[in-house]
Amino acid sequence: MELQKGKGAAAPAASVAAGGGGGAGTGAPGGGRLLLSTSLDAKDELEERLERCMSIVTSMTTGVSEREANDALNAYVCKGPPQHEEICLGLFTLVLTEPAQAQKCYRDLALVSRDGMNIVLNKINQILMEKYLKLQDTCRTQLVWLVRELVKSGVLGADGVCMTFMKQIAGGDVTAKNIWLAESVLDILTEQREWVLKSSILIAMAVYTYLRLIVDHHGTAQLQALRQKEVDFCISLLRERFMECLMIGRDLVRLLQNVARIPEFELLWKDIIHNPQALSPQFTGILQLLQSRTSRKFLACRLTPDMETKLLFMTSRVRFGQQKRYQDWFQRQYLSTPDSQSLRCDLIRYICGVVHPSNEVLSSDILPRWAIIGWLLTTCTSNVAASNAKLALFYDWLFFSPDKDSIMNIEPAILVMHHSMKPHPAITATLLDFMCRIIPNFYPPLEGHVRQGVFSSLNHIVEKRVLAHLAPLFDNPKLDKELRAMLREKFPEFCSSPSPPVEVKIEEPVSMEMDNHMSDKDESCYDNAEAAFSDDEEDLNSKGKKREFRFHPIKETVVEEPVDITPYLDQLDESLRDKVLQLQKGSDTEAQCEVMQEIVDQVLEEDFDSEQLSVLASCLQELFKAHFRGEVLPEEITEESLEESVGKPLYLIFRNLCQMQEDNSSFSLLLDLLSELYQKQPKIGYHLLYYLRASKAAAGKMNLYESFAQATQLGDLHTCLMMDMKACQEDDVRLLCHLTPSIYTEFPDETLRSGELLNMIVAVIDSAQLQELVCHVMMGNLVMFRKDSVLNILNRCFFSAPTVQSLDWETFEQYCAWQLFLAHNIPLETIIPILQHLKYKEHPEALSCLLLQLRREKPSEEMVKMVLSRPCHPDDQFTTSILRHWCMKHEELLAEHIKSLLIKNNSLPRKRQSLRSSSSKLAQLTLEQILEHLDNLRLNLTNTKQNFFSQTPILQALQHVQASCDEAHKMKFSDLFSLAEEYEDSSTKPPKSRRKAALSSPRSRKNATQPPNAEEESGSSSASEEEDTKPKPTKRKRKGSSAVGSDSD
Repeated sequence: MELQKGKGAAAPAASVAAGGGGGAGTGAPGGGRLLLSTSLDAKDELEERLERCMSIVTSMTTGVSEREANDALNAYVCKGPPQHEEICLGLFTLVLTEPAQAQKCYRDLALVSRDGMNIVLNKINQILMEKYLKLQDTCRTQLVWLVRELVKSGVLGADGVCMTFMKQIAGGDVTAKNIWLAESVLDILTEQREWVLKSSILIAMAVYTYLRLIVDHHGTAQLQALRQKEVDFCISLLRERFMECLMIGRDLVRLLQNVARIPEFELLWKDIIHNPQALSPQFTGILQLLQSRTSRKFLACRLTPDMETKLLFMTSRVRFGQQKRYQDWFQRQYLSTPDSQSLRCDLIRYICGVVHPSNEVLSSDILPRWAIIGWLLTTCTSNVAASNAKLALFYDWLFFSPDKDSIMNIEPAILVMHHSMKPHPAITATLLDFMCRIIPNFYPPLEGHVRQGVFSSLNHIVEKRVLAHLAPLFDNPKLDKELRAMLREKFPEFCSSPSPPVEVKIEEPVSMEMDNHMSDKDESCYDNAEAAFSDDEEDLNSKGKKREFRFHPIKETVVEEPVDITPYLDQLDESLRDKVLQLQKGSDTEAQCEVMQEIVDQVLEEDFDSEQLSVLASCLQELFKAHFRGEVLPEEITEESLEESVGKPLYLIFRNLCQMQEDNSSFSLLLDLLSELYQKQPKIGYHLLYYLRASKAAAGKMNLYESFAQATQLGDLHTCLMMDMKACQEDDVRLLCHLTPSIYTEFPDETLRSGELLNMIVAVIDSAQLQELVCHVMMGNLVMFRKDSVLNILNRCFFSAPTVQSLDWETFEQYCAWQLFLAHNIPLETIIPILQHLKYKEHPEALSCLLLQLRREKPSEEMVKMVLSRPCHPDDQFTTSILRHWCMKHEELLAEHIKSLLIKNNSLPRKRQSLRSSSSKLAQLTLEQILEHLDNLRLNLTNTKQNFFSQTPILQALQHVQASCDEAHKMKFSDLFSLAEEYEDSSTKPPKSRRKAALSSPRSRKNATQPPNAEEESGSSSASEEEDTKPKPTKRKRKGSSAVGSDSD
């Protein structure tokens, strides 16, 4: 049995036998528990549930034979989904906690699982994202073993688990456990290389991860050995699958720069710069990479879930001026060792490219991004680390394009320089100096492009009013004269102050590392067990040292004030006014709900003045602002948590709506109230969708949303639905994924007729959410493509959008869309016509996915026709590669289809062919196209043992074409037609030996030693032709016709 490798102290459970290796490591400390804990810790809910499921399985399998155990498990599983889940989770837990039984439990799990291991995959992802740091060492080892087995079995979704595993490998960390994890995942990817190559996303993510880790692994012999394995792995994927790696974007160049001195990468760099075609025919050069923005999925994958949680907590919950203890904690945890210097680049790239706060957060006193980046820059202790951190900060500036890139990616750098001018002038000076010097030094041949990128960035910053103007920054007296002169030389356009000068006023400058602590009244804001930092270091002497620091964006000063509904109260009736005031003073949710029900009842009274609806909506919108902040979906989704989440006072309007008949006048009145609310708070739309999806009271009432949409000013279901889903996408991606199945199910005409919603989804989901949606599709809960509309959607979304402004999807988004399509049971022939739109340089993602899917199919005549209808181009290998594959797998079937297509196209008059081609929008299959592709295939099969062109159908078809084509075609495809001439010559022999001769002559010709050059081959063909045709020069045409006319061969 295979042993899980552990390098010295690096393995968390050294030499633990993974998968039943003789009972080594028979359980985790603490009686087989999954998670590490102390006597003071409360029992973890997830652990309790898994142990409960494990006890169910154990009770059914203990003391009985293996067959009886299997029968018992299968009988229990058949009772229903809850029982199926219990058995799957029980066996999964046994795999993690009992290594000696792992192999047997995995086998049982594979037998009883009815959902393709979906339950297990989701639980692995949950443990990796939420519990990995608390996991027992034995369980960690077994988890790696289990993932290896899932990969070996080719379980759908295992690639998502591998990517989540890679996310747990921390950068800048060379502790034993982290090195063990990096090596274990690398071993899985290396051993199962063929499986890895099937997933383009996994290839790119693995290359990005291990290119980054190579920098950390140096010094000891163990680290050097691991480093070499990582180098070999990355180099092989980069050289063999460069187009898949190309989806990473410009950050691939940044990572390759860091490893450029390693000999293997040095050679790769030479090819990238001087011979890009050697890596891929579609790769035009380094500029192509640098102009492609890196998707946030890659930037996020280099932060562990714990780092990401803490960083998001700081940028969304911590007030500016009270961040010091959080920064201190983060530095002690992740940035305290010399090796952690390299992690700062990952953090800065993540903050710039992934953390994009909403306008609401930007206008609040929440800790701004520039302050965190400024703090990270001040903690760099080596010049190399500081230079790399500055490059990470300015990286999106160098090739910035306002059409493709976001202002949010470049905003932190300019604000760091602006706000550091007074408290930290040295930081501003070093960043400005770096910005000037990077232009000529980044890559001299592209200096003009870099200059234009930096200029576009600065111009966009001024246009968007991030800073009113740049002269106070570039021409500041605090900068030395040489730097100011260099700035005036490089950027004269931005160094002259407007007249009269406009001074950008900011509040009192604050040090990056504040000495202020949280006041007593604010401590509860951080009392959140899910995202809270350790409180061990809280300074008890902070009382009395209270000082308010508030950051406002430069463009506008917005101070969030207490809710004030006084202007609206005077416009309300006395009784309604009293109820609204009670609602404002309500201390708890239950009391507010009671008052809210009274307000709804009053609105539904016959004598209610409908003109007051607008005023009432304004009051409710102000009072319930908190409802529209933060996440709507509970962290753990259960029936109880969902029902609890829809118990908000505002949702009482939705509940009353669900209890009414649609033809009731009260129903219309509540819809009018919601319409007024919708005008003032657009988020109400997706909150209604969530209520209809989550509440038991709203079961089967999703059609109410359509009534709501028609009652709004938009008045159109499609427009309203798209706007609400867009708002949901921007606020809460988890909720978007949760709503997706019901939205597609309930509103198929609105969701399946265009790719707008599809684009919203794939633009924000991560690999785990993609896998979740794929599982929903395969379980029948979600249909995102229909047979009758899928071609139209793909055409409009990816390739030939009818509008001038195409959707311009990112590479990762396109791969997600293709993965979702492939999860549907739609015949490939349905979308085969799309091949005629695809261009090898512009649509590599679609071509790659179609190519991998076609190789699994048995070729039909329509498939072959569409493949052959692609234009011939020396760099486009699509048609040749799939034809070659079909030659190997379906030789006779392919030959029959090609024969049929050749004869059909040859029988059409040439004028009619050209007339048809010119009148049709789609590319039509022509005889010359087929012959060109066949000739390319013939050249590709040269020097192989493949006898495709020796088959009778192919030779008959070529003979038929040769007999009627013109001299130009005969000359152009002489080598191809020579095969038919040999067949024709051999067919003049007596009938008994005719078939034998037809097969043996060309075959012996293919297997014989190839002539040294094409001229000799052509010469021998001509000679034999001349010899055989002298006696009977007139019979060739008739013989060709008769051969084709008879199908007996």
